[in-house]
Amino acid sequence: MTDAQGKLAVLDELQPGCWINILDPTKEEIDKVCKITGTERDFITAALDEEERPRIESEDGCTLVLTDIPVVESTTDSTYSFMFSTMPMGIIVCKDCVITVCLKKNQLIKDFLDNRVKTFATYKKNRFILQLMYRNATYYLQYLRQIDKISHNIENEVHKSMKNKELILLLSLEKSLVYFSTSLKSNEIVLEKLLKYNYDNLSIRKYPDDEDLLEDVIIENKQAIEMANIYSNILSGTMDAFASIISNNLNIVMKFLASMTIVMAIPTMISGFFGMNVPVPFAQLSWAFYLICGGTAIICAIVILILYKKKMF
Repeated sequence: MTDAQGKLAVLDELQPGCWINILDPTKEEIDKVCKITGTERDFITAALDEEERPRIESEDGCTLVLTDIPVVESTTDSTYSFMFSTMPMGIIVCKDCVITVCLKKNQLIKDFLDNRVKTFATYKKNRFILQLMYRNATYYLQYLRQIDKISHNIENEVHKSMKNKELILLLSLEKSLVYFSTSLKSNEIVLEKLLKYNYDNLSIRKYPDDEDLLEDVIIENKQAIEMANIYSNILSGTMDAFASIISNNLNIVMKFLASMTIVMAIPTMISGFFGMNVPVPFAQLSWAFYLICGGTAIICAIVILILYKKKMF
């Protein structure tokens, strides 16, 4: 819980107004937390299921706020060593404490543990939850800007490339935007329910300052939804355009190679004709070789000119 200076202090036992942070707990740890706080076991395990969707649920004096948070995951790609995704985080409001549950480490919780968020107090449960959700919306916006910046860098590389690597990276970014958009829309429903209804140990409408903060969170979340939709549409159009560009670049190369094949076939055909072991024209002339080479060069030049006018080169 926070001390008089607003900094977190580690406690040896449960005290009113404390914050319990759980990261990928074992069965024994879940049982222990449920016993000392009186929370439902399902509330904790719900946040450990990656397929759970955001929702609010209240039972036996405890309220679960399940929300999706953005995370940065490492990747084996040599160009970009990280990609973006989402995962559930549970915020459980009990009579004496607030519990946060998450499957993996994340920057959102780390900011609060490192005291990077000013003026937050764990005993102000309503305000603490809203600050968590506001920080969450802020990270969505930050990661969306990073996605947009990465997509611009990839676009510059696609202009010079005929490989699939850049398109695969764009596809991965588009997948991240789909995750973000879906999670943000689900979070929006949770935020609107918080604004409209009162739950056990969670009444945002009781305090005007908290209600104003919740409205700020909703605005940030809506902005993130709009950004995700805009970037997703742009990225989808960009992928279609660059797929066509890569295909067109390949067609240009194939057209050039076909033209070169036609030109190279002319001296091959003529030399094959004059190399046969039968009487051939100019066999008695000492300068026949130069005549044949000159005639072949003229024919190749004429063919090259014709192909050039037809834009085959």
